[in-house]
Amino acid sequence: MLLNGSEIIAECLLEQGVDTVFGYPGGAVLNIYDALYKYSDKITHILSSHEQGASHAADGYARTTGKCGVVIATSGPGATNLVTGIATAYMDSIPMVAITGNVTNDLLARDSFQEVDICGITLPITKHNFIVKDVKDLANVIRKAFKIAMSGRKGPVLIDIPKDVTGAKCEYEKVQPEAIVNELISGQSDFDIAADIIRKSKKPMIYMGGGVVSANAEKELLEFAEKIDCPVASSVMGLGGFPASHKLFMGTIGMHGGYETGKATDNCDLIIAVGARFSDRVAGDRDKFGQNAAIIQLDIDKAEINKNVKIDCCVLGDLKDTLKKLSETVEEIKHDEWIAQVEEWGKNSNVTETPKSDIYAHPYHIIESVRKLTSDDDIIVTDVGQHQMWVSQKYKFEKPRTWCTSGGLGTMGYGMGAAIGSAVANPDKRVVLFTGDGSFHMNLNELATVRSYNLPIVIVVLNNTVLGMVRQWQKLFYGRRFSQTDPHRKTDFAAVAEGFGIKGMVIHNDDEAEDILAKAFALNEPVVIDCKISPDENVLPMIPPGKTVDELITEME
Repeated sequence: MLLNGSEIIAECLLEQGVDTVFGYPGGAVLNIYDALYKYSDKITHILSSHEQGASHAADGYARTTGKCGVVIATSGPGATNLVTGIATAYMDSIPMVAITGNVTNDLLARDSFQEVDICGITLPITKHNFIVKDVKDLANVIRKAFKIAMSGRKGPVLIDIPKDVTGAKCEYEKVQPEAIVNELISGQSDFDIAADIIRKSKKPMIYMGGGVVSANAEKELLEFAEKIDCPVASSVMGLGGFPASHKLFMGTIGMHGGYETGKATDNCDLIIAVGARFSDRVAGDRDKFGQNAAIIQLDIDKAEINKNVKIDCCVLGDLKDTLKKLSETVEEIKHDEWIAQVEEWGKNSNVTETPKSDIYAHPYHIIESVRKLTSDDDIIVTDVGQHQMWVSQKYKFEKPRTWCTSGGLGTMGYGMGAAIGSAVANPDKRVVLFTGDGSFHMNLNELATVRSYNLPIVIVVLNNTVLGMVRQWQKLFYGRRFSQTDPHRKTDFAAVAEGFGIKGMVIHNDDEAEDILAKAFALNEPVVIDCKISPDENVLPMIPPGKTVDELITEME
């Protein structure tokens, strides 16, 4: 079948099971958009307000479905506007294929209008990237890109295509996609060593990360944890990979994790890291992290082994396989005394909460009120900052792929795009975006997209009128010198929402919260709720950077 390059792109997307793409048109991708017009009955295109929003939407689509997200942008600034979204996906191992147009082959490397070396720019933040200079190579490159994005440790891949390639013709033949098979890397001896360490442990804990969700290994982790009777702590990225209501779940680990997870980390004799990378926000003082414990690491990426902390044993492979095999290798064990001790620590966190106010709502009350209105299947998206940590602490996640946040890169402005992608991908589920006024200001232009597609997203702005997390650090470590964290903005978010054609509401205090939230959830349309909270609310507890639970902060002077 003789097709042009743009039609080949569309056909290859269909090969890969893609039915939705996100993007923004421009000169270098006009041929691609002409093909999308012809294929509009098979491929839905969601037009964002900015390419960054499109990249975050593709990310949100991928996180909440497990499928590969697809984003399309034109050359030059269109391509560079994707960079933050690609880096966000890379840091959190999210599968994405970014397709960028470029100037024609004869104009490359001539500083032509809207020309940029997007492959060079994105080399450190993609699993792989391609520039396709011959239409005959295009179909195979697209197939390779999807396989790379979805294989092993997942991540983003970029394909840069000069405009003349999208218009040139060649023969296309449909190919069935190769099945993704992640072969077990570790041999039986690794499982035997790990099982022996587990048998000897009296005080084990599991530290789980986003790899559990990525591998769809939540069932295997639950069975493993129950078999060895082991408390489970989650990184922020791992939330939803283990049910929060389960008796073995301790909550989040790290800088803003619970007191019990910090004490368990310091006092356990074994840490089993499952799909987690010992980031600085978890490990703190790496020389003292788990200093009394042996460490077993289960991961699919060999590069993560011994990268951040020294371990005693590793098991390499897809977590669905490694957890199942490890469960089969080890016998059932009980740790009643150790679990009782962890539960006791959980009763003594001693975090001081601010008293109820008539002029402000409390973020915990807002979050807990939202939780009452949502089901276990509904999707919670956040931006980055204090609100993100409050949600990670207080919202109880029971199922995987219901939590969508930027963990590794910590991208303010991520939430609007990610909520759009989540809503498009999951029309049968409620999507709630928790954001802060700082993050919301960055990409509120995507309200236009939300309204255009009438996506019934509930947007909860925890509005303290300051850049809260940075301000909190200034309180603690910079002598309360609030440099540029109190911007004195007077934005009326409810009025802004109305300007985009979206219903706007305001919550002034806790007494108003439940009634207004219930009204918002009753609407089958987008709504923005401006929640007035105190600028002096803080995220506690907090382990200072590079420290241990012994220096845990539970109240602010």
